Amino acid sequence: QAPLVESGGGLAQTGGSLKLSCAASGIMSSSDTMAWYRQAPGKQRELVAISFSGNITTYKDAVKGRFTISRDDAKNTLDLQMNSLKPEDTAVYYCNKIPARAWGQGTQVTVSS
Repeated sequence: QAPLVESGGGLAQTGGSLKLSCAASGIMSSSDTMAWYRQAPGKQRELVAISFSGNITTYKDAVKGRFTISRDDAKNTLDLQMNSLKPEDTAVYYCNKIPARAWGQGTQVTVSS
């Protein structure tokens, strides 16, 4: 099994919600910094949300107040709750450590206007 497996993407309408999940089997510990990234068509991959050890989080300005990152270190999972979605949130979303290791396949999020 790949070490990073993202799921939960799909099609949403503007203003809708999606919850992404990442299974980080065997590579995530409570001391790791974990993050969600996204890559829109024709653009570079960018950081969206970061979860530091101790439940400290930080977000890209464009998603502040709309997205929430959370982690379960015992289960090796990382989630991203996305609310009030906008068409500009359309991208492939990836989870990874910081610094990043091998990438998973990501999960596609498409927001229709």
